[in-house]
Amino acid sequence: MKGFILDYINENEYKKLERALKKYNMLAFKKLNFEYYPALRNGKFIGELISKNQKEHTETYELKLPSDHMFSQVHGDIKLHYIVYKKENIVMLDTITPSDILLEGHMAELTTYKGVMISKANAEKDMFKIDLLNMLQDK
Repeated sequence: MKGFILDYINENEYKKLERALKKYNMLAFKKLNFEYYPALRNGKFIGELISKNQKEHTETYELKLPSDHMFSQVHGDIKLHYIVYKKENIVMLDTITPSDILLEGHMAELTTYKGVMISKANAEKDMFKIDLLNMLQDK
């Protein structure tokens, strides 16, 4: 067999995160599907190596996806987490973070404030962060 197979730890959950990413950050979604997935299939493991398990021959990686600077400061960087099983030639796609805002965006339409999507659960906190960051940038 040539190359690696992409599989999921929890396919339903991962697909929800992927659809929300497509809806709210098309650039990250396109990079993921047209650059990063093919690279992973070809055995080029991109991103930061988080841990290695010598006994099970696995490596855990974290790959930062492109996103808006303001979104990253409010909600955190968008990252793909995956595990490589070298013996079996399998790449297990674990999750995409920040999963809370992406899952919330999958369930219901999110609103935006000054161009940044905000969570319904933490709307005031998110708006405060956005205002604070805007004030700091103005100085």
